[in-house]
Amino acid sequence: MTPGSYRVAVNAPLREVLTYLPPESGEALGRGQSVMVPLGQRRAHGVVVGHDENVSNGPYQLKAIYGASEQRPPLPKAYMTWLEWLSSYYIHPLGQVLDSVFPPLARNSRPSTVVKDHRVRIPPPPLTAEQQSVLGSLAENKDFQVHLLHGVTGSGKTEVYLHLLEDVVAAGKQGLVLVPEIALTPQLIERFSRRFPGQIAVLHSHLTPREKTNQWWQAVTKDKKILIGARSALFCPLNDLGLIILDEEHEPSYKQDEKLKYHARDAAIVLARALNIPIVLGSATPSLESWNNVVQSKFVLHTMAQRVNARAMPDIQVVDLRAEKQTRRDTPSRLPFWLSQRLYEELQAVFSKNEQAALFLNRRGVAQTAQCKACGFAPECPNCSVSLTLHGLSHLVCHFCDYSERLVEICTNCKEGPLEPLGLGTEKIEADMAALFPAIRMARADRDEVQNRAQLEDLISTMEKREVDLLIGTQMIAKGLDFPYLNLVGLVLADVGFHWPDFRASERSFQLMTQVSGRSGRQSPGRVIIQTYNPQHASIEYTVRGDFKGFAQLELDERQVLHYPPFWRMAMMRIQGVDPDNTKQAAQLLARRAQTLQAQNPKYAENLQILGPAQAPLFKLRAKYRYQVMIKCDSAQRLNHFCRQILTPLTWLPSGAKVQVDIDPFQML
Repeated sequence: MTPGSYRVAVNAPLREVLTYLPPESGEALGRGQSVMVPLGQRRAHGVVVGHDENVSNGPYQLKAIYGASEQRPPLPKAYMTWLEWLSSYYIHPLGQVLDSVFPPLARNSRPSTVVKDHRVRIPPPPLTAEQQSVLGSLAENKDFQVHLLHGVTGSGKTEVYLHLLEDVVAAGKQGLVLVPEIALTPQLIERFSRRFPGQIAVLHSHLTPREKTNQWWQAVTKDKKILIGARSALFCPLNDLGLIILDEEHEPSYKQDEKLKYHARDAAIVLARALNIPIVLGSATPSLESWNNVVQSKFVLHTMAQRVNARAMPDIQVVDLRAEKQTRRDTPSRLPFWLSQRLYEELQAVFSKNEQAALFLNRRGVAQTAQCKACGFAPECPNCSVSLTLHGLSHLVCHFCDYSERLVEICTNCKEGPLEPLGLGTEKIEADMAALFPAIRMARADRDEVQNRAQLEDLISTMEKREVDLLIGTQMIAKGLDFPYLNLVGLVLADVGFHWPDFRASERSFQLMTQVSGRSGRQSPGRVIIQTYNPQHASIEYTVRGDFKGFAQLELDERQVLHYPPFWRMAMMRIQGVDPDNTKQAAQLLARRAQTLQAQNPKYAENLQILGPAQAPLFKLRAKYRYQVMIKCDSAQRLNHFCRQILTPLTWLPSGAKVQVDIDPFQML
């Protein structure tokens, strides 16, 4: 029997679903079916979420659905449940969430040319005792369970993933492997393709729309058994998914900061529960949220504490730059201000043995900025409240909106002093190293030098062929790259992330230092030199000791006292607009609305905190002024409900201002 009307979630910024009459063709539509519908003066995509037997127009004249969308297959029941949860939890329009599932283009109607994969399947290497133990325990349960694989860098986590996927494919099911975007390198794809020739589909942001569409359909139709991708690959509706693997689960890049502000790790766990399948989270430095779930017995822990083939962990030494500075006052040095004598000597030794070295600094450009020595003026971006970064000793660039201007010789503020470099960036390191070691071959890995997939592939190839002696880079070189001849890593200035305005600053510093250190000594004993002005900082001390558990306990104890995640949950209300006064007024109204709501409801009295409004650390970003109101609560459910009450309705919001809600925020700027 044809229902009287359908409830359709339309791809539009609407909080509610819309009601439509059945298609004039009389075709019956099921839940999860993609349809085309009239929306105002245009046609729009939508997904059927339910139906009603009786038609009730109310004050409106209902319109009929045009028909089912032939280019979009119906969504499986479990995925519909999951997508509705995403919309509800992250407070984002359901129609837009559902639309994110589908590929960017229509399916190619022409028969696609099948490119045969001529790679020969390589046999797996012998497993270590730890790998065998982990595989044995993971194989015991095929139903939903969250497994945290805590393995040191070089312990062979990827080999465990490959064995798990072999079992999944042998059972006739599909596997999904999520990795941070930067880890989607030819190294990873090649390794998986060698084990599963012709069975790998790949989804990530560097593909063209046609490539994304083709890969999406190959995965959905089971032409490919394993899908590897960045966070967005999670939305590909695989009909027979048997396992989800999320590598480097601690990575901040799993959190999307635009539009649907979801966290791929948390979303993947909910999807695994909906499908009743296991999920494996892997990391050498797990997030404190995941570790706390282990402590509370919500996740099952599997540990691999040894590197493959009993290779030693790198020897880590700390150089106190304060003492180095004092020494140079007494004994002048020809070395650049950022390079310690110890790191210089280690570099000399590595280059003399034809080994590879890497220098890490999470700051690109020649210098952090340029400053007038006479009046102290530093050029700022006209669109963002940040100083411009000096590049190439010739131009100043904003790393947020890409604004740029030429470097002038005379200060525009006082008309007297010259603008001189202040701070340090990867370009400056490259220039200084070229002067010290003119014979070595260098490569730089940052967003200025490596801007696309082809450039990253070339960089990796030159490192593997030993055509590079020194690699200089930002966090781009810290994750997912395996260079067997890299035996020295220098962290030029470990202090860069210590004082970031974020309660996760110490955690991220520890993770980054540990991950960068892990790039060293994959085949022979490696060395790591950490240069810092704060050698007693907890993240450094625990990195040197390789003591993740100790660091995690220290941080968790502090966060529990301060009511930070994972003990309390957070929501960030961001208010932005082009007029600073209007935006400030909107932020004050929002805060008062939240405070009134809390005062009126006893259940929000003691277990909810409202902080702000305050200017965002980046007060002006891309020509918009920004305020923040932070809400903390001991219950995710109460927090979600509280935020919805604030936002419904939005008639109180002044014209020209917009409010965005970020549940479980990762970016505090």
